[in-house]
Amino acid sequence: MTGPLDIPAARRRYITVCVLFWLPLGLSLAPLILLLTERGMTTATISGLFAAHSLTAAALELPTGGLADVLGRRAVLVAAGLLNLTALALVGLGSAPWLLALGMVLMGAGRALSSGPAEAWYVDTVQADSGPDADLRPGLAGGSSATSAALAAGTLLGGALPWLLGAGPDLGARLSEASSGLVLPLSVPLLLGVAVEIAFVLYVVTALPEPPRPAAALRDVLRGVPATVVGGLRLGGRDTLVRRVFLSAGAAGSALVVIELLVPGRAAAVTGGSESGAVLFAGLACAGFICSGLGSRLAPLTARLAGSGERAVVVSLGAGASGLLLLAATAAATGAGALALAAAGYGLVYLGLGAAGPNQNDILHRRVTSAGRATALSVQSLALQLVGALTGLVAGALRPGPVPWLLGGAALLAGSLLWLRRSGPASPNERRGSGEAVWSGHRPGGTLEFHAPQRQE
Repeated sequence: MTGPLDIPAARRRYITVCVLFWLPLGLSLAPLILLLTERGMTTATISGLFAAHSLTAAALELPTGGLADVLGRRAVLVAAGLLNLTALALVGLGSAPWLLALGMVLMGAGRALSSGPAEAWYVDTVQADSGPDADLRPGLAGGSSATSAALAAGTLLGGALPWLLGAGPDLGARLSEASSGLVLPLSVPLLLGVAVEIAFVLYVVTALPEPPRPAAALRDVLRGVPATVVGGLRLGGRDTLVRRVFLSAGAAGSALVVIELLVPGRAAAVTGGSESGAVLFAGLACAGFICSGLGSRLAPLTARLAGSGERAVVVSLGAGASGLLLLAATAAATGAGALALAAAGYGLVYLGLGAAGPNQNDILHRRVTSAGRATALSVQSLALQLVGALTGLVAGALRPGPVPWLLGGAALLAGSLLWLRRSGPASPNERRGSGEAVWSGHRPGGTLEFHAPQRQE
């Protein structure tokens, strides 16, 4: 690397990486469960496969974040792409339960590896060009919007491709016959995702330069990862703003799990059938991604209007909580007005979460140095997954009606209230001079460097 990229170039490359990574996952979203059913998997088996995915992602979330801080962002992103393309190929073509399980485990590992390195690369590059006080929100908002757009487009395309293959001359049946049942129409979106993952890996290798890191033996790498992970966990206990970011991620996980758990059944109840309900849910999922992307685009404007990133988080999470309260209030209603309010509430949840994300992450990146950035993002993601999983268990045990919706709304409202007490963000360099503790993450030799508060004379 001859010099740092300028900010517009870094932003474009970061957005492209977001699109290329998330588009294959969007392509698999609509056909995946139907494909597994077509392969003869029972509902219990499918639940087990998804549990294997979730548990793998949760177990590897922190270690892989530390790996990105030790080995480098690009290497970990390449590994994530290779794992994902292998997983999509196994799930798209496999019929044996063990092959499908292996595919879901690899997909979970790829998800864990991808949590943080691209965003960490973008922030590192921008700060290398413009210093630690560079404006991060536009790029973070652009990446979040691009992710939502890729998921929305992938969901629509992944749902439409099998249907299109079955129309007219029924190319899907011919494809299945020619491959002796190896490739089904429902497999095609996943195989298209494999092609996109190949493009993702090639793009990461060629378009994401980063400074060379000191050569490290495998033993040093493995020794450095736990130290970096411990530093990430300690950071949440030492820094109030970072702790708020992590807790807010957990609140967002609660809201998302409630939505994902309850909306499909509600859609089926509205349409009167499972198949038609699935179509409605696919459309709602796409609309949710669009609302999330719009919220992300509005994040910098929200911060300007609110007066700070912290106030913007209060407003955004509060809006999301209001959406869940609307869904709770209309849970037992069936009229057109109630359905319109429910749809508005659904969109408001995603709009609020989309607007909150870039502002929260802007705050997070100003509290963490480059050496621990990917790990901090992994802690944030882990909080979302674990709290979401716990909320899902509780919500699933509650009686149908408004109460499960209120559970998610209460969690999101609590996340919003965390930010009411003002505490101005500061960059790491600024806080070294002011005496506040700053986490620098891994250093050569596997140690953690904490800049302890100094006495003010």
